Amino acid sequence: MESMGGEFMAETMKGKVIALAGPRKAEDMAKLVIKMGGTPVLRPAQGTVFLDHESLSDSIKLWLSEPPAWNVFTTGIGFEAIMSAAEQMGLKDRLLEVIKGASIAARGYKTVNALKKHGLSPIVRDDDGSTAGLIRSFKSHDLSGKRVMLQLHGESAPVLVSWLEENGAEVTSILPYKHIPPEEQELERLMNEIIAAKVDAVAFTSAPQFRFLSEFARKQDKFEELVQAFNGRVIAAAVGKVTAQGLREEGVDVKVVPEEERMGSMMVELGRYFARTDQLL
Repeated sequence: MESMGGEFMAETMKGKVIALAGPRKAEDMAKLVIKMGGTPVLRPAQGTVFLDHESLSDSIKLWLSEPPAWNVFTTGIGFEAIMSAAEQMGLKDRLLEVIKGASIAARGYKTVNALKKHGLSPIVRDDDGSTAGLIRSFKSHDLSGKRVMLQLHGESAPVLVSWLEENGAEVTSILPYKHIPPEEQELERLMNEIIAAKVDAVAFTSAPQFRFLSEFARKQDKFEELVQAFNGRVIAAAVGKVTAQGLREEGVDVKVVPEEERMGSMMVELGRYFARTDQLL
Protein backbone atom coordinates (compact mmCIF):
# COMPACT_ATOMS: atom_id res chain seq x y z
CA MET A 1 0.00 0.00 0.00
CA GLU A 2 3.00 2.27 0.29
CA SER A 3 4.59 1.26 -3.00
CA MET A 4 5.05 4.92 -3.92
CA GLY A 5 7.40 5.65 -1.05
CA GLY A 6 4.61 6.28 1.48
CA GLU A 7 3.41 9.17 -0.66
CA PHE A 8 0.76 6.95 -2.22
CA MET A 9 -1.24 6.51 0.96
CA ALA A 10 -0.67 10.03 2.19
CA GLU A 11 -1.80 11.93 -0.88
CA THR A 12 -4.17 9.96 -3.10
CA MET A 13 -7.33 11.06 -1.29
CA LYS A 14 -6.18 14.60 -0.54
CA GLY A 15 -9.20 16.92 -0.51
CA LYS A 16 -11.66 14.07 -1.03
CA VAL A 17 -14.69 13.33 1.16
CA ILE A 18 -15.45 9.61 1.42
CA ALA A 19 -18.82 8.38 2.73
CA LEU A 20 -18.60 5.00 4.46
CA ALA A 21 -21.90 3.15 4.05
CA GLY A 22 -20.95 0.04 6.01
CA PRO A 23 -21.17 0.03 9.82
CA ARG A 24 -18.77 -2.90 10.16
CA LYS A 25 -15.14 -1.85 10.66
CA ALA A 26 -16.10 1.73 9.77
CA GLU A 27 -13.60 3.15 12.25
CA ASP A 28 -10.74 1.17 10.69
CA MET A 29 -11.73 2.36 7.21
CA ALA A 30 -12.00 5.92 8.44
CA LYS A 31 -8.43 5.77 9.79
CA LEU A 32 -7.22 4.52 6.41
CA VAL A 33 -9.01 7.34 4.57
CA ILE A 34 -7.35 9.87 6.89
CA LYS A 35 -3.92 8.29 6.31
CA MET A 36 -4.50 8.70 2.58
CA GLY A 37 -5.30 12.39 3.03
CA GLY A 38 -9.09 12.20 2.78
CA THR A 39 -11.99 13.08 5.03
CA PRO A 40 -14.21 10.16 6.07
CA VAL A 41 -17.88 10.59 6.96
CA LEU A 42 -19.79 7.71 8.54
CA ARG A 43 -23.13 7.17 6.81
CA PRO A 44 -24.48 3.75 7.90
CA ALA A 45 -26.87 2.46 5.26
CA GLN A 46 -27.29 -1.13 6.42
CA GLY A 47 -28.74 -1.15 9.92
CA THR A 48 -28.21 -4.37 11.81
CA VAL A 49 -28.09 -8.04 10.84
CA PHE A 50 -29.31 -10.88 13.05
CA LEU A 51 -29.64 -14.64 12.83
CA ASP A 52 -33.26 -15.66 12.27
CA HIS A 53 -33.33 -18.85 14.36
CA GLU A 54 -37.02 -19.69 13.89
CA SER A 55 -36.99 -19.29 10.11
CA LEU A 56 -33.74 -21.23 9.83
CA SER A 57 -35.09 -24.10 11.92
CA ASP A 58 -38.21 -24.34 9.74
CA SER A 59 -36.06 -24.29 6.59
CA ILE A 60 -33.87 -27.15 7.82
CA LYS A 61 -36.93 -29.27 8.63
CA LEU A 62 -38.32 -28.61 5.14
CA TRP A 63 -34.92 -29.44 3.63
CA LEU A 64 -34.98 -32.86 5.30
CA SER A 65 -38.63 -33.64 4.59
CA GLU A 66 -38.44 -32.66 0.92
CA PRO A 67 -34.85 -33.25 -0.30
CA PRO A 68 -34.03 -31.10 -3.33
CA ALA A 69 -32.26 -32.05 -6.54
CA TRP A 70 -29.96 -29.02 -6.17
CA ASN A 71 -28.46 -27.15 -3.22
CA VAL A 72 -27.23 -23.66 -4.11
CA PHE A 73 -25.05 -21.82 -1.59
CA THR A 74 -24.18 -18.14 -2.01
CA THR A 75 -22.27 -17.19 1.16
CA GLY A 76 -19.86 -19.03 3.42
CA ILE A 77 -21.19 -17.40 6.58
CA GLY A 78 -24.75 -18.37 5.66
CA PHE A 79 -23.75 -21.99 5.07
CA GLU A 80 -21.92 -22.11 8.42
CA ALA A 81 -25.00 -20.68 10.15
CA ILE A 82 -27.09 -23.49 8.66
CA MET A 83 -24.60 -26.14 9.83
CA SER A 84 -24.46 -24.65 13.32
CA ALA A 85 -28.26 -24.54 13.60
CA ALA A 86 -28.60 -28.11 12.31
CA GLU A 87 -26.04 -29.28 14.88
CA GLN A 88 -27.98 -27.61 17.71
CA MET A 89 -31.10 -29.39 16.45
CA GLY A 90 -29.27 -32.72 16.38
CA LEU A 91 -29.81 -32.90 12.61
CA LYS A 92 -26.41 -31.98 11.19
CA ASP A 93 -25.46 -35.48 10.00
CA ARG A 94 -28.85 -36.01 8.35
CA LEU A 95 -28.66 -32.63 6.63
CA LEU A 96 -25.16 -33.33 5.32
CA GLU A 97 -26.40 -36.65 3.90
CA VAL A 98 -29.24 -34.86 2.10
CA ILE A 99 -26.88 -32.22 0.72
CA LYS A 100 -24.37 -34.85 -0.43
CA GLY A 101 -27.19 -36.77 -2.10
CA ALA A 102 -27.97 -33.82 -4.38
CA SER A 103 -26.07 -31.62 -6.81
CA ILE A 104 -24.27 -28.65 -5.27
CA ALA A 105 -23.64 -25.18 -6.67
CA ALA A 106 -21.70 -22.37 -4.96
CA ARG A 107 -20.93 -18.71 -5.49
CA GLY A 108 -17.69 -17.23 -4.19
CA TYR A 109 -14.43 -18.74 -2.95
CA LYS A 110 -15.40 -18.24 0.71
CA THR A 111 -18.49 -20.36 0.13
CA VAL A 112 -16.48 -23.09 -1.60
CA ASN A 113 -13.96 -23.15 1.28
CA ALA A 114 -16.78 -23.43 3.83
CA LEU A 115 -18.26 -26.36 1.91
CA LYS A 116 -14.89 -28.14 1.72
CA LYS A 117 -14.60 -28.09 5.52
CA HIS A 118 -17.65 -30.36 5.59
CA GLY A 119 -16.50 -32.61 2.76
CA LEU A 120 -18.74 -30.98 0.15
CA SER A 121 -17.69 -30.05 -3.40
CA PRO A 122 -19.80 -28.02 -5.84
CA ILE A 123 -20.19 -29.25 -9.41
CA VAL A 124 -21.29 -25.75 -10.43
CA ARG A 125 -19.50 -22.62 -9.28
CA ASP A 126 -19.14 -19.07 -10.54
CA ASP A 127 -16.18 -18.05 -12.68
CA ASP A 128 -15.78 -14.58 -11.19
CA GLY A 129 -17.40 -14.40 -7.75
CA SER A 130 -20.68 -12.98 -9.05
CA THR A 131 -24.27 -14.14 -9.46
CA ALA A 132 -23.90 -13.63 -13.22
CA GLY A 133 -20.90 -15.96 -13.14
CA LEU A 134 -22.89 -18.58 -11.27
CA ILE A 135 -25.68 -18.37 -13.85
CA ARG A 136 -23.17 -18.79 -16.69
CA SER A 137 -21.86 -21.97 -15.07
CA PHE A 138 -25.39 -23.31 -14.60
CA LYS A 139 -26.35 -23.01 -18.26
CA SER A 140 -25.15 -26.48 -19.27
CA HIS A 141 -27.40 -28.15 -16.68
CA ASP A 142 -31.06 -29.11 -17.12
CA LEU A 143 -33.10 -27.64 -14.27
CA SER A 144 -36.54 -28.39 -15.66
CA GLY A 145 -38.79 -29.75 -12.90
CA LYS A 146 -35.92 -29.80 -10.38
CA ARG A 147 -36.35 -28.63 -6.78
CA VAL A 148 -33.68 -26.15 -5.72
CA MET A 149 -32.82 -25.09 -2.17
CA LEU A 150 -31.22 -21.65 -2.50
CA GLN A 151 -29.25 -20.32 0.48
CA LEU A 152 -29.03 -16.55 0.52
CA HIS A 153 -27.57 -14.24 3.15
CA GLY A 154 -30.18 -11.81 4.39
CA GLU A 155 -31.85 -10.53 1.25
CA SER A 156 -33.61 -11.82 -1.83
CA ALA A 157 -31.81 -12.50 -5.10
CA PRO A 158 -34.42 -11.68 -7.77
CA VAL A 159 -32.08 -12.08 -10.75
CA LEU A 160 -30.89 -15.55 -9.71
CA VAL A 161 -34.34 -16.73 -8.61
CA SER A 162 -35.93 -15.49 -11.85
CA TRP A 163 -33.31 -17.24 -13.96
CA LEU A 164 -33.71 -20.52 -12.08
CA GLU A 165 -37.50 -20.39 -12.37
CA GLU A 166 -37.37 -19.42 -16.05
CA ASN A 167 -35.32 -22.56 -16.60
CA GLY A 168 -37.95 -24.74 -14.95
CA ALA A 169 -36.64 -24.99 -11.40
CA GLU A 170 -38.86 -24.93 -8.31
CA VAL A 171 -37.00 -22.63 -5.91
CA THR A 172 -37.15 -22.51 -2.12
CA SER A 173 -35.04 -19.72 -0.60
CA ILE A 174 -33.35 -20.01 2.78
CA LEU A 175 -32.33 -16.77 4.49
CA PRO A 176 -30.40 -17.51 7.70
CA TYR A 177 -29.96 -13.81 8.41
CA LYS A 178 -32.31 -10.83 8.39
CA HIS A 179 -31.35 -7.22 7.75
CA ILE A 180 -32.97 -4.50 9.85
CA PRO A 181 -33.25 -1.25 7.86
CA PRO A 182 -31.05 1.67 8.93
CA GLU A 183 -32.42 4.94 10.29
CA GLU A 184 -34.23 6.87 7.55
CA GLN A 185 -32.58 10.11 8.62
CA GLU A 186 -29.19 8.55 7.89
CA LEU A 187 -30.36 7.43 4.45
CA GLU A 188 -31.79 10.86 3.73
CA ARG A 189 -28.57 12.60 4.71
CA LEU A 190 -26.47 10.28 2.55
CA MET A 191 -28.87 10.54 -0.41
CA ASN A 192 -28.86 14.34 -0.29
CA GLU A 193 -25.07 14.49 0.00
CA ILE A 194 -24.68 12.23 -3.03
CA ILE A 195 -27.17 14.17 -5.17
CA ALA A 196 -25.53 17.49 -4.22
CA ALA A 197 -22.05 15.97 -4.78
CA LYS A 198 -21.00 16.92 -1.26
CA VAL A 199 -19.12 13.62 -1.11
CA ASP A 200 -16.58 12.52 -3.70
CA ALA A 201 -17.16 8.79 -3.25
CA VAL A 202 -19.29 6.29 -1.36
CA ALA A 203 -17.74 3.02 -0.20
CA PHE A 204 -20.21 0.11 -0.11
CA THR A 205 -19.26 -3.09 1.71
CA SER A 206 -22.44 -5.06 0.95
CA ALA A 207 -25.28 -5.04 -1.56
CA PRO A 208 -28.01 -4.38 1.06
CA GLN A 209 -26.48 -0.96 1.79
CA PHE A 210 -27.27 0.28 -1.70
CA ARG A 211 -30.61 -1.55 -1.72
CA PHE A 212 -31.78 0.33 1.39
CA LEU A 213 -30.49 3.60 -0.06
CA SER A 214 -32.14 3.06 -3.44
CA GLU A 215 -35.47 2.01 -1.88
CA PHE A 216 -35.47 5.18 0.23
CA ALA A 217 -34.60 7.31 -2.82
CA ARG A 218 -37.49 5.78 -4.77
CA LYS A 219 -39.91 6.68 -1.97
CA GLN A 220 -38.68 10.27 -2.22
CA ASP A 221 -38.88 10.24 -6.05
CA LYS A 222 -35.15 10.90 -6.18
CA PHE A 223 -33.85 7.56 -7.44
CA GLU A 224 -32.97 8.85 -10.91
CA GLU A 225 -31.12 11.80 -9.38
CA LEU A 226 -29.20 9.37 -7.17
CA VAL A 227 -28.12 7.20 -10.11
CA GLN A 228 -27.21 10.26 -12.20
CA ALA A 229 -24.99 11.52 -9.38
CA PHE A 230 -23.16 8.18 -9.21
CA ASN A 231 -22.74 8.19 -12.97
CA GLY A 232 -21.45 11.76 -12.80
CA ARG A 233 -19.31 13.35 -10.12
CA VAL A 234 -19.69 10.85 -7.24
CA ILE A 235 -17.67 7.63 -7.37
CA ALA A 236 -19.31 4.36 -6.31
CA ALA A 237 -16.79 1.94 -4.79
CA ALA A 238 -17.72 -1.68 -3.98
CA VAL A 239 -15.78 -4.08 -1.77
CA GLY A 240 -16.27 -6.98 -4.20
CA LYS A 241 -17.99 -8.26 -7.33
CA VAL A 242 -21.22 -9.33 -5.63
CA THR A 243 -21.68 -5.91 -4.05
CA ALA A 244 -20.78 -4.23 -7.35
CA GLN A 245 -23.32 -6.34 -9.23
CA GLY A 246 -26.09 -5.17 -6.89
CA LEU A 247 -25.33 -1.56 -7.83
CA ARG A 248 -24.91 -2.26 -11.54
CA GLU A 249 -28.29 -4.00 -11.71
CA GLU A 250 -29.76 -0.65 -10.62
CA GLY A 251 -27.91 1.24 -13.36
CA VAL A 252 -24.96 2.53 -11.33
CA ASP A 253 -21.54 2.67 -12.99
CA VAL A 254 -19.29 1.18 -10.30
CA LYS A 255 -15.84 2.55 -11.03
CA VAL A 256 -13.87 0.94 -8.18
CA VAL A 257 -13.90 -2.79 -7.38
CA PRO A 258 -10.72 -4.41 -5.95
CA GLU A 259 -9.53 -7.80 -7.17
CA GLU A 260 -9.19 -8.92 -3.55
CA GLU A 261 -12.46 -8.61 -1.65
CA ARG A 262 -11.19 -6.65 1.33
CA MET A 263 -12.11 -3.26 2.72
CA GLY A 264 -8.51 -2.08 2.79
CA SER A 265 -8.03 -3.15 -0.83
CA MET A 266 -11.14 -1.18 -1.82
CA MET A 267 -9.71 1.98 -0.23
CA VAL A 268 -6.36 1.52 -1.94
CA GLU A 269 -8.08 1.05 -5.30
CA LEU A 270 -10.19 4.14 -4.66
CA GLY A 271 -7.01 6.11 -3.93
CA ARG A 272 -5.47 4.85 -7.16
CA TYR A 273 -8.58 5.88 -9.06
CA PHE A 274 -8.36 9.41 -7.70
CA ALA A 275 -4.63 9.54 -8.47
CA ARG A 276 -5.27 8.54 -12.10
CA THR A 277 -8.19 10.88 -12.68
CA ASP A 278 -6.55 13.84 -10.93
CA GLN A 279 -3.55 13.49 -13.23
CA LEU A 280 -5.88 13.80 -16.24
CA LEU A 281 -7.35 17.08 -15.03
